[in-house]
Amino acid sequence: MNVWKWYKNIVKKTVSPEKQKSKPQYEIKENEPVTLESLKSKFQNIDDLIIKEINVNDEKALLIYLSSLTNASMIQELVLTPLNSTSDNIQPENAIKHSATVNMGDLNTLVYNIMSGYTILYFLNREFILEIDTYKVENRSVESAENETTVMGPQDSFNESLTTSISLIKQRIRSFNLKTKIMQMGTETNDDVAILYMDNIANNENVQRVIRRVQNIEYQGFVSLPILKQMLEDKPFSPFPQFGITVRTDYATEALLDGRIIVMINGSPEAAILPATFFEMFTSTEDYYNRWSTATLLRAIRLGGFLISILLTSTYISVLTYHPEMLPPTLLTMLSESRTQVPFPPLLEVLIIELVIEILREAGSRMPTKIGQTIGIVGGIVIGQAAVEAGLTSNVLIVLVATSALLSFLPPNFLMSNAVRLVRYGFIIAGGTLGMFGQFVFLAWLMNHLLNLTSLGSPYMTPFVPRKWTDLFNSVLRAPINFMVTRAGISRAKKQLTRPLDEE
Repeated sequence: MNVWKWYKNIVKKTVSPEKQKSKPQYEIKENEPVTLESLKSKFQNIDDLIIKEINVNDEKALLIYLSSLTNASMIQELVLTPLNSTSDNIQPENAIKHSATVNMGDLNTLVYNIMSGYTILYFLNREFILEIDTYKVENRSVESAENETTVMGPQDSFNESLTTSISLIKQRIRSFNLKTKIMQMGTETNDDVAILYMDNIANNENVQRVIRRVQNIEYQGFVSLPILKQMLEDKPFSPFPQFGITVRTDYATEALLDGRIIVMINGSPEAAILPATFFEMFTSTEDYYNRWSTATLLRAIRLGGFLISILLTSTYISVLTYHPEMLPPTLLTMLSESRTQVPFPPLLEVLIIELVIEILREAGSRMPTKIGQTIGIVGGIVIGQAAVEAGLTSNVLIVLVATSALLSFLPPNFLMSNAVRLVRYGFIIAGGTLGMFGQFVFLAWLMNHLLNLTSLGSPYMTPFVPRKWTDLFNSVLRAPINFMVTRAGISRAKKQLTRPLDEE
């Protein structure tokens, strides 16, 4: 029995019918008739709920809204001014052009709309309700992406408003084939989740699979998209991210045109790209803005940096501990002299320095920007120099660990950078216990793990194991744009060609 099946059995036992009887369950929302008493009951102890009594054509009505989701100017402009400028023979629903009639038998929908920023007009005498969208809160403006900066190309990025993020994509893709499906998720938060795809390009099986996975998730609420993304992934125990994630509008647009599916959630600036491959975690949008030769060089550096980062310090341990004969005499003499005063074995020495680097990195990321930069630079220099002078580590190891740490930041995807940091410790322990044999055993396990991963049911290692030979034109080699005429094989797109081949 594997770990995943064991964990599923534990979950089933935890939520077994016998235990469910003694535990509170999620409230099943059944439709109730709308009455003033039921509304007040639902909004009990919500102090930002405003209930005002007004007269509309000599008819008593209640104006109900949440002051935290709208403001007085919106109420005045969209509700009160149209009502005050009408004559007696015009009904309120005709005076307020953007109003909608409420179903008096669906209390839950009305409560949800009020919590979403709607204002309602409740006419008491005739049991009639109008709702008007008056949502207005302060949002962060469209800014450049701080975590995915580029020299060339667009600089706008998504923000926490789902409406704004969708509009940024639709400004670029002005096609009726761009479909948007919005669903509510979260038993407590009722988050808006948007699924975007190109109907004439995206694979129908992939689209239905994403929709089905989103619908089958039951959770109290998502404070950010990365939480939802983890629940959508094929292999939750893997340290590697199986879906792409971005805040750049150009990257998301390119993914849609390639047949991918975009998932976004209200309150989070990120967008998930489904499916994705291992190699795409090392590519950047700027690769398409550069010349093909420069982009190929940069991709080779990122991929080579990944291999060096996970193998460099572990090779230092295995060579000094088990295979000193592999080093040239001059280099072996230099390493021996640098470690003459170090009291720890190479494995413990590397673990100590690696943990110090991780502590500095974590502390710097949690500090304010200016203080964090100071801690990272000054702390690294001071602690490294002090450790060498105290004889706690060799100066060669400081260089190797610093190089590995820098190389781990090469992947544009932050989650892949974290995976590189974690995998490196596995190689360090394997190299310290079994030498190079242990490194190769762990490398074989890593390759087997990556080859078994899937992203939305598609091979994660595409294009290393290409679905189509044309994938090789957009791998380590980024061919000239004129040669990239087919979409990625992992998309399984309806349209394989990006343009007619007889165009020229």
